[in-house]
Amino acid sequence: MTRIIVVDSQPAARAGLSLLLRSEPGLVPVGTAGSAAEAEALLKRRRPDMVVLEHRLADGDGLQLCRRIKALPEAPLAVLYTLDPDPSMILAARVAGAEGVVDKAAEPADLFEAVRRVARGGTALPPLTAEQFDDAARRAGPDDLALLAMLVDRTSQADVAETLRLDRRRLARRIERLLGRLRARPAGHAAA
Repeated sequence: MTRIIVVDSQPAARAGLSLLLRSEPGLVPVGTAGSAAEAEALLKRRRPDMVVLEHRLADGDGLQLCRRIKALPEAPLAVLYTLDPDPSMILAARVAGAEGVVDKAAEPADLFEAVRRVARGGTALPPLTAEQFDDAARRAGPDDLALLAMLVDRTSQADVAETLRLDRRRLARRIERLLGRLRARPAGHAAA
């Protein structure tokens, strides 16, 4: 049994996703949240195995929430469920520590498969191309290249902090800055 919290700013999306997950044997939604603040409070009370979250939230960035979730002791697994699975978002999801990314336009069977794969200890992340990494490295800049490489390689935040000799707060700030650079839209690109 996989206990799941659903985080999405849209009430209908939360309700629909909870019903959909509940229809699949072994997947048990244990709560929903419409904001990052609600999600963080719910995490403390429910201690789920997994969080399925949208990356755009009314009170913040779901990628930042994912990073904070993954920094918790005994952190739940995280799957981003998004309408915007572009390559820069997928790379940012890796940096934030997500184990999976699923397009909201995908078939329910694809969502179930991704959730089950992550619950079994795997990932549901599209492969990263050399071109995508090179673009991310340019956006990150030379100071954060080692940080980017370790996070993309799924190195734990504790190991990253030790390797880079950073305390938790400095590491959190650097990851937040890196996520901001990775998600920045190029000039002339329409905002979603």
